[in-house]
Amino acid sequence: MEIFWFYIKLGFWHVLDFSAYDHILFLAALTIPFTFKNWKAVLLIATLFTVAHCTSLALSVYGILVMDTDLIEFLIPITICLTAVFNIIYAKALNGRRTLFLHILAAVFFGLIHGFGFSNYFRMLVAEETDKLTSLLGFATGIEFSQIVIITVVLLATYFVQSILQVQRVFFVVWASILLFLFTIPMLVQAFPW
Repeated sequence: MEIFWFYIKLGFWHVLDFSAYDHILFLAALTIPFTFKNWKAVLLIATLFTVAHCTSLALSVYGILVMDTDLIEFLIPITICLTAVFNIIYAKALNGRRTLFLHILAAVFFGLIHGFGFSNYFRMLVAEETDKLTSLLGFATGIEFSQIVIITVVLLATYFVQSILQVQRVFFVVWASILLFLFTIPMLVQAFPW
């Protein structure tokens, strides 16, 4: 149980690490188009992201698939930029379910990429352990808890801006996505592999 708890904390702080804020930006980009009315959809998207993230970790830990870290570190900010651009393009379709499937696809595919970004470190961390599955499940649990924190904060900010400040939803989604895109540019420049 002690190992499981260790990995819950590791997963929790892995996402909420402000020095490596890529997860926070990505989750914010995924959540911005939604409101509290859509909390089930947002939770589904975040959970699928966690499952995909941990799938890449499992593939790496068990030696099935190991990816080039430099390439992955460059792809991670691209996932944030693409999600922000997606939000801008589909901002007017927010009231329907038309984009939910695309959000789910993005969360799963981009979750795989984000998972490979941490996989080399995680593989070294659990290398000596006999029960790697417990470590993976603990880490996934920690990730899920931290994502719930981030999603709640983003949904509260969305509520404040849209309901209290009376900013139109489309305007908010577009400008918040542009802001996230701009925050990601330094990460792109820093991680550029060539």
